[in-house]
Amino acid sequence: MASIKKRGSSYLIKVSCGYNCKGKQMVQTMTWKPEPGMSVRQIEKEVNRQAVLFEEACKKGYQSSAVKFEVMGEEWFKNYARINLRKTTEERMRRLCPRVYSAIGHLRMDKITPRHVQAFINSLSEKGANMLNGNPLSPKTIRHYHSFISEVFTYGERMGVVSANPCEKVILPKIQYTEKQIYTSDDIQRILVLLEKEQLQFRVFFTLMIYSGFRRGEMLGLEWKDVDFENNIISIRRTSNYLKQIGTYTDTTKTQRSQRTLKFPEQIMELLKLYKEEQDMKILQYGDKWVETDRLFVKWNGEPMYNETPYSWLKRFCERNNIPFYGIHSFRHTFASILVNQGVDIVTVSGALGHSLVSTTSNIYCHMLDEARAKITEAVSAALDFSNKKIEPTGA
Repeated sequence: MASIKKRGSSYLIKVSCGYNCKGKQMVQTMTWKPEPGMSVRQIEKEVNRQAVLFEEACKKGYQSSAVKFEVMGEEWFKNYARINLRKTTEERMRRLCPRVYSAIGHLRMDKITPRHVQAFINSLSEKGANMLNGNPLSPKTIRHYHSFISEVFTYGERMGVVSANPCEKVILPKIQYTEKQIYTSDDIQRILVLLEKEQLQFRVFFTLMIYSGFRRGEMLGLEWKDVDFENNIISIRRTSNYLKQIGTYTDTTKTQRSQRTLKFPEQIMELLKLYKEEQDMKILQYGDKWVETDRLFVKWNGEPMYNETPYSWLKRFCERNNIPFYGIHSFRHTFASILVNQGVDIVTVSGALGHSLVSTTSNIYCHMLDEARAKITEAVSAALDFSNKKIEPTGA
């Protein structure tokens, strides 16, 4: 039963929460102050109501301890993130900590309100928030900060430290999807021709990427057991990533839907067979120095290729051949563009790209989809030749 004690113009409410392992009574307290103008009867009624609410909250475990956000954040990393998140995601969240802890890390979890979080989110949109160029942070980066804070509160709610997540009421800046820089069909044709003169390993890497839209980590995670030469299909089952603390490591795919299988033209599979023969010869040549990983794309001794190697090679390739360099991911956008312009439905495009949600594909490639839909209308109009026909009114 909660106890109520008047202290000046306010009331102290105490609730016993049992005893700890040393036999010491655990007590939670709160202070309630009446609004000006309340009558004695109103005050009595409201203070008793506050006492009941506070006691119920304590019984459920809320406010069971004065846990500060930084303490709960570190607990979340240890007990949840390290176990459930991909290493790259955990590392990205970890990089957000200094700014978040500086702003709200010293505050008790149960004292942080939506206004606290909103003020922090708004500060990220101000000039100078980006410490590299002095600009505001991008809406996407701001959402990463919001997501981290929200994850900690969700964990705190499950652990009985807070009763609600203040992030749910925070207003976030809208993400403006910009048109992606992609290679044209002529660019791709030229790149494919030029690749024929290059080292077989990189010829295979970028030809396969052009025909598949696979992510870089997915490409580097490919193993020979993922290649079905009999049916001309390749499956994505894992990724190869890099973190400074642990080096190159194998991880799961970005999402469950990222695990997918695509069928390839015969000439691509023949190129892969040629590459497999070359790698088999290297295995014999290097003998004990060769590290067996079953990976397609490796260093000289068979170890998984560094994640930055394809990026650096492509940049030099583009400079040598006077081709605009849009980065490795541009091939993925080009792949999507080709599918959209060929009239492939958005659900199939999303599946081929390995997006977890069709809406993700629609948002990223909305401009391409609008252009494709416009072409459909033009094609129908041309086929029916409406422009040259006069529509006669129906007779009475």
